[in-house]
Amino acid sequence: MTKQSIGPRTLLYPHPDLIIGTYDSAGRPGVMAAAWGGICSSRPPAVAVSVQRARQTYANLIERREFTISIPSADYVREADYFGIVSGRDTDKFAATGLTPVKSDLVNAPYVGEFPVALECRLLQTVEIGVHTQFIGEILDVKVDESVLGEDGKPDIEKIRPFAYDSLRQEYYGFGGVLAKAFSAGKELKK
Repeated sequence: MTKQSIGPRTLLYPHPDLIIGTYDSAGRPGVMAAAWGGICSSRPPAVAVSVQRARQTYANLIERREFTISIPSADYVREADYFGIVSGRDTDKFAATGLTPVKSDLVNAPYVGEFPVALECRLLQTVEIGVHTQFIGEILDVKVDESVLGEDGKPDIEKIRPFAYDSLRQEYYGFGGVLAKAFSAGKELKK
């Protein structure tokens, strides 16, 4: 198959929609939407998110060194998008959306109470990459709404209903059902 070059771009499918929660220097809760992020270590469990220096969240992360990542359900795509298009310097994003900042039990950072999953993280290290700084946080705990747990006690992605971001089309997408069982589907190709 022939592929067409579209040049170097911030393209990866899917981009997660991650909501970073921090407190500012006055202790006010803030959130921002970030698509540049994902799991980066299994031991210790860690997540990386990239934030531009100009963002309020950048200053909060540098000062506080603790943060949360909330994962919104598709029911909150409008609010999650809003978190990415206004600045916390001039706007109380929680008040504007009617969502609830909940103080984490383990770190000095808020998470979004209405979102079904929250990761509580302590900063391990930062990496400067062009116009972004990658913040790598150890995941100290994951909080999950009981309503999105499956019968096996594990988070159920179909109940969580996360969504993904397409950076080129600037659109959000939902997920379909299970395609195959991981670490099993490819076994028939093993020789």
